[in-house]
Amino acid sequence: MGKAVALVATLDTKGAELTYLRSVLAKMGVGSVVIDIGVFPPEGLIPDVPREKIAELGGQGLDELKNKRRDEIMRVMGDGLRKCLLDLYRKEEIGGALAVGGNQGTAVASMGFRGLPFGFPKVIVSTVASGNVRPYIGHKDITMMFSVADFLGGVNAVIRPVLDNAAAAVGGMMREKPVVGPEDQKKGRIATTAFGNTHGAVVRAKALLEEAGYEVIPFHASGACGSAMEELIAAGYFTGVLDLTTHELVGEVLGHDIYTPVLPGRLETAGREGIPQVVAPGGLNYYCFGPVESVPGFLRKRATHYHNPYNTNVRTTREELNKLGEVMAGRLNASRGPVAVVIPLQGWSENGREGKPLYDPDADRALVEALRRYLRKEIPLIEVDAHINDPGFVEVAVEQLLSMMEKKKS
Repeated sequence: MGKAVALVATLDTKGAELTYLRSVLAKMGVGSVVIDIGVFPPEGLIPDVPREKIAELGGQGLDELKNKRRDEIMRVMGDGLRKCLLDLYRKEEIGGALAVGGNQGTAVASMGFRGLPFGFPKVIVSTVASGNVRPYIGHKDITMMFSVADFLGGVNAVIRPVLDNAAAAVGGMMREKPVVGPEDQKKGRIATTAFGNTHGAVVRAKALLEEAGYEVIPFHASGACGSAMEELIAAGYFTGVLDLTTHELVGEVLGHDIYTPVLPGRLETAGREGIPQVVAPGGLNYYCFGPVESVPGFLRKRATHYHNPYNTNVRTTREELNKLGEVMAGRLNASRGPVAVVIPLQGWSENGREGKPLYDPDADRALVEALRRYLRKEIPLIEVDAHINDPGFVEVAVEQLLSMMEKKKS
């Protein structure tokens, strides 16, 4: 395989686990670079990159850092780890990263791992991996494995197979990827956004765009995926964006929603990069919550759709949609490239179709009125007398995007 695995942990408490992982990887023919992210002296295993170096890369001396508050220590060590890993990656010395940790070690490791590029193998074995891991993973492709038992006293009968699997996972991820053949080459990539409530629209749009020769990559509008899409747009992955499901603006602008973006700035990146984009209001007609008991008290008298036992949708109001329209217009007005907004007049989600619990065309009109009021005059605002999942609406949105992309090429 050639390249080594970066093995990361606080070596004052996890030296035995990293020693074991290093031996497992060696049997697989894979080398290791051991990195200490602790602040206390290592026990047993001597690191290749000591904790002093990580602290220095994070901007502080280790002795100075020890007197700081715990969260500041973690921030500095996390930043230092990020810089260390990126340097090793750019020098092509590592082909994967594997960390073990409890709460603190997981936090520092994840800060560092989030700086590595998309597609680079990154695995964390953690005691907290069975809980809410979004604060650790954010919008990055980090694989987390639950350790089952605690990292206390070295490798045991429960921890051992988990570590074996983690080493095998990283080794497998590092294998050479197949070269893309000419038959897989496309005109370019188009990003789109989806919900179960806009599934019909996205499936139809994907088929039409693929017929036109493009690769289409859907992102679930769950907060993390939308933020990942924005970052990949900035990285140059896409030649166009069909943002059919802009629901994440609800959480970012109004708050409360469980699908609030991990990073602020939905709808900003394509415009900043000058990439053609067509935007629709998919999912802006409701908040998303977890089980019904998680809905805030002040929203419980509103129209509600019980999507499943773990997902409850609550209707947005005219006032809220007016605010969303103003924010949407402001962000799109800053676009440096072609942009259009396409509005399906018969509903923006399956649960907002006529006869469904969240159907409220009067409230929906507030968004359209705000867009008319605030959107730059040269940005097309196209109203289609159809539901968002109807083929007629999808065809208009796709044709608009393809037209803008062709003009940009010429």
